[in-house]
Amino acid sequence: MYALIDKIQKASRSERYFAIGSPAIIWQVIFFYLPLVLMMMSSIIQVSDEGHFQSLTFNNFTPLLSKPHLSILFNSLKLAFSTALLCLFVAYPLAHFIAFRGHKRKTLYLFFLIVPFWTNFLLHVYAWFFVLEREGFLNTLLSTFGLIQDPIHFLNSRFAVMLMMVYCYLPFMVLPIFSLLERFDPYLLEVSQDLGATWSQTFRRVMLPLTLPAIRAGFFLVFIPAFGEFIIPELMGGDKQYFVGNVVSQYILGDQTGGIGAAFTIVSCLGLIGSALLIYLGFKQIEKRLMKVAL
Repeated sequence: MYALIDKIQKASRSERYFAIGSPAIIWQVIFFYLPLVLMMMSSIIQVSDEGHFQSLTFNNFTPLLSKPHLSILFNSLKLAFSTALLCLFVAYPLAHFIAFRGHKRKTLYLFFLIVPFWTNFLLHVYAWFFVLEREGFLNTLLSTFGLIQDPIHFLNSRFAVMLMMVYCYLPFMVLPIFSLLERFDPYLLEVSQDLGATWSQTFRRVMLPLTLPAIRAGFFLVFIPAFGEFIIPELMGGDKQYFVGNVVSQYILGDQTGGIGAAFTIVSCLGLIGSALLIYLGFKQIEKRLMKVAL
């Protein structure tokens, strides 16, 4: 009798858990998997002018093997990797300061880090226009200190794109590193220093190996969305260089290029997956070397 009651309770719990998770599953199927399947179908299906099905074809993939399209894919990967790397160099000391020096003001520092993103994303972009334009804040500041004679063209440049990318994606790198550093045992640092290790040796042999999982998580949180970014390069770059997001949007919104846009999206996703796999293997190699150094 008790065994039967226990089985009924377990079954009810499993059904309750499924009921709680089912809306998320349905949402994911409708707004992720279904559009992905439709996009794959539109990339290989040829339709007539009347909208009727004609045949299966891979002609949409043929133009994508050209040098310009491969160059666009490479530029997007380079932009995403550079953004993630710069965010890491800025985020690690910032997360270290908040975790170990923030004390009672940790929540306040995190609040100031996140609160700008409670406003519309386009407002951030247009706000940076007033900072980077010829008569903007940055040129005025440099002129005031006598560092420049003529205004510098910051807008519509690679510098403006990288600056805006780092500004927007920095919290995605700070938060995972801070979350791990906050649980980091400071006693390990004291032991390392007591054993005669310098600060650089302590960082290389103790702190860096233990925080590498958070660095890897933050790197992918920045790298993957930065690869498909199109608003920042479009507005801050001045259309001087094309990236995956710009090309996909132009193809998809075109009258006769929707199939090519879907095919280019698939090729870009495959390139992103391959690059992410290589980066993951690179992190694994770095982790092995750091563990050897630590030992």
